[in-house]
Amino acid sequence: MNRKYKLIIFFLILVNFFNISLAKENFFEEAKKKFEDKNIEDSKFLFQRNIVFNPKHAKSYLYLAKIYNFQENQEEEEKNLNTTLLLEPDNEEAMYMLIKIELKRSNYSKVKKLRDDFKMICSNLCEKTKSINDTLQNIEPKNAS
Repeated sequence: MNRKYKLIIFFLILVNFFNISLAKENFFEEAKKKFEDKNIEDSKFLFQRNIVFNPKHAKSYLYLAKIYNFQENQEEEEKNLNTTLLLEPDNEEAMYMLIKIELKRSNYSKVKKLRDDFKMICSNLCEKTKSINDTLQNIEPKNAS
C-alpha cells in the first residue's frame, strides 16, 4: 500500500475517533437538557446510552440516581450513587444523597461515617452538615448494615 493511501486511512480513522468522542459528550449534554426539561424517560435512556459508550462517566450515574430518586426506586438510586462514588470519591452531591438514604433508614453508624467523609470533601454543600448533625441527634444509634 502506498504512502498516500496509508495517510488517507489514518485520517479517516482519526476523524471517526473524533466523531465518536463528540457523540459521547452529546449523549450526556442532550440527556442533561432533557432532565432539566423534566423529560425523565428520555433523559434516563440517554444517560444509560452515554454509559454504554463511556462506562466511567460518573455524572451520568449521578443523574440516573436523581432519576431513580424521582421515581422512588431507592435500590437503583443507591446502586448509581455507589457507582458515582466509586468513580469519583469526592462527589459531594452523590455522598449527600447517600447520606439522606441512610438517614431514612436510621442507620446511625453509616451516617456518621458518611458525614465524616462528607466533611472532608465538601466545598459547595458544606452547609448541609448542620442538617445532617441535627437529624443524627434525632435518631437512635442502631446498625442497619
